[in-house]
Amino acid sequence: MKFASYTTGNGDATWGAELDGTLYDLGPSGTGLATSLKDAVTRGLVTGTVDVTGAPAASADSVTLLPVIPDPAKIICIGVNYSSHRDEVGKPGPDAPTVFTRFADTQMGSGAAAVRPATTTQFDYEGELALVIGSPAFHVAEADAWSVVAGFAPYNDFSVRDWQKAASQWIPGKNFPDTGGFGPYFTPVGDVSDFEALTLETRVNGEVRQSATLADLIFTVPQIIAYVTGFTALAPGDVIVTGTPGGVGMFMKPQGFIVAGDVVEVEISELGVLRNHVTQD
Repeated sequence: MKFASYTTGNGDATWGAELDGTLYDLGPSGTGLATSLKDAVTRGLVTGTVDVTGAPAASADSVTLLPVIPDPAKIICIGVNYSSHRDEVGKPGPDAPTVFTRFADTQMGSGAAAVRPATTTQFDYEGELALVIGSPAFHVAEADAWSVVAGFAPYNDFSVRDWQKAASQWIPGKNFPDTGGFGPYFTPVGDVSDFEALTLETRVNGEVRQSATLADLIFTVPQIIAYVTGFTALAPGDVIVTGTPGGVGMFMKPQGFIVAGDVVEVEISELGVLRNHVTQD
């Protein structure tokens, strides 16, 4: 069973379960199971099949999807974490994960516009897997790391490369408004059959630009969680974005930056397709 954050036809923010293209409202405007998907994750309510009896139903095509977790307290992103991306960047193997932050108010859901800032000609895509933390996590050992993961969703870490590369710190190029695509759905960790076999594919106007399996991560999910929680405490609903494979537009020859009118899709097997169209600021 998958879950989504969305707004109803009258504009109310809610969340619900997705079954065969239908969303069942489990939020304040529905059955009231929890106030939000983040609240449901915190309370451990989305670990398996949820009863949707009596929940108002709507077609997934008729609602506006929000970021899976619209308001995480922390979004921690991992850079250069696939060997194919490391090779195209030309960096040596890292001794520790490269870490940067994204702000919650830069996110948007599947179906929303990714906004290319007026101040750049170097707007890029980065298809990634995001994981959602399910329980308080601080100084978590690698052996225990999976116990604090609630589930997963596709992510697109749209990047403004000239701002990213202007200095040694990447945060400016990663935090323009409407550049963090997150969705469409949250899939509980227990519903994923074989994590390392999951395939990630990013397409621009139908052209495959990135393709990898999660087995290609340089730092594994347990290693990332152990490292991140070694310096900061994570709370339920916090998000870790785990890195992007090779094939980003910046390193194509010629470069393949995205412009208004392009459609970018990030598909992860078993998790769904995150789709955003590009508009110009």
